[in-house]
Amino acid sequence: SLTTGGETLKNALALQELNKNKAKNLILFLGDGMGVPTVTAARILKGQLHGQSGEETQLEMDKFPFVALAKTYNTNAQVADSAGTATAYLCGVKANEGTVGVTAAAVRSQCNTTQGNEVTSILKWAKDAGKSVGIVTTTRINHATPSAAYAHSVDRDWYSDNEMPAEAVQAGCKDIARQLFENIPNINVIMGGGRKYMFPKNMSDVEYPNISKYSGCRKDGRNLVKEWTDQMKDKKAHYVWNKKDLLSLNPNNVDYLLGLFKPVDLPYHLERNLETDPSLTEMVDVAIKILKKNPNGFYLLVEGGRIDHGHHEGKAKQALHEAVEMDRAIGRAGLLTNIHDTLTVVTADHSHMFNFGGYTPRGNTIFGLAPMMSDVDQKPFTSILYGNGPGFKVVNGARENVSTVDYQENNYQAQSAVPLAMETHGGEDVAVFSKGPMAHLLHGVHEQNYIPHVMAYAACIGQNREHCYSSSGAATVNLAFSSIAALLTVTWLLC
Repeated sequence: SLTTGGETLKNALALQELNKNKAKNLILFLGDGMGVPTVTAARILKGQLHGQSGEETQLEMDKFPFVALAKTYNTNAQVADSAGTATAYLCGVKANEGTVGVTAAAVRSQCNTTQGNEVTSILKWAKDAGKSVGIVTTTRINHATPSAAYAHSVDRDWYSDNEMPAEAVQAGCKDIARQLFENIPNINVIMGGGRKYMFPKNMSDVEYPNISKYSGCRKDGRNLVKEWTDQMKDKKAHYVWNKKDLLSLNPNNVDYLLGLFKPVDLPYHLERNLETDPSLTEMVDVAIKILKKNPNGFYLLVEGGRIDHGHHEGKAKQALHEAVEMDRAIGRAGLLTNIHDTLTVVTADHSHMFNFGGYTPRGNTIFGLAPMMSDVDQKPFTSILYGNGPGFKVVNGARENVSTVDYQENNYQAQSAVPLAMETHGGEDVAVFSKGPMAHLLHGVHEQNYIPHVMAYAACIGQNREHCYSSSGAATVNLAFSSIAALLTVTWLLC
């Protein structure tokens, strides 16, 4: 139902009482590639999946009281990639595209520019402050987004030593999978894909024993999962690789969880095996139940990582269902936490060349046709279109007639203006939704690297903590803006 303007106004007036509590818990939901057009289209899809026309539906993120915009460019790129952006919203500094956890002084793929240019992430700041920490993703756990939380790598593609040039290995650079276990000991919850990067070369995968591309690929012969389980044998630690084992755990008896559910990325939500593959919502549910036992609170990074993959492949239906599933996980997190002590931020690393339009009538299926034919080539067109990507097709010298194909099919590739094997990212600002303590500090158009500084400020972790020791000893956070400003100035100088 549509809220009346009066109700909305009443809610807005109530927000003048700002939540200045200290944040015990921090949650960052990162929709990889979830630009504003993706948010709007996912909202319509969510409504249509519930039998409504969709436009008036509210996503969970739509209910957050504060919204800002983040400028996503990398230090050397107008249109960003997921590695440089992850360094910004996790480590607080802008960086070069393709690099994670290092400043802009580091050069992509040049191992010898790593040392001395490392930057730490808010996950580490939280761990150092005694909080429990976790990472949940639908991609490989050593993919660009999660890796910036724990790794320092001049190349986001160095998943294991198998993907690294020999000279980089010899020069002492470490692959990202190895850094997951070595850099920040005892990360409490790690869930995603990426099994093959943890096991010795040619070791069969537990789930796909006869598919060689899913076998282990480590040249150093190490079995990182066995090393982890051996190291954790005296703790309440569990390694799981399928949904059944994950959901049979009692979170009260688990302090450490390593869940690697696929050799590479998890399947798209629309294609997952409901028996064996956990959904993002199921993973988030277990993660929070484990992490929230810590009286000091927790930091959790959640990535809806395959929104991005759907768009790159021109498969809007896959991308939008991924976004709706992430929104479902946001709802679950809201039920398991409290707005009074938990700062939740939802944002994207960058956008895509995805859009929808064409004067569609109210309630038109989001995957449907525009109501008119093109007045130039007299053919129908779908509302959803890409600026570039694999959906470009020419039939008999002209644009393909979409009415001859099943454009509602899960893997239909929407038409694009420019032919590319993979669609590209978009360069516009992305939305930042926030609720909870100090959420109002995310309030305008910000540089992306401002986000972790706000989150750390709210939780009194990291370097900027003077405001946490008020004379009254109250739990509220004093608004020492000068210290945030000083920190951001330092950050900019690092760029």
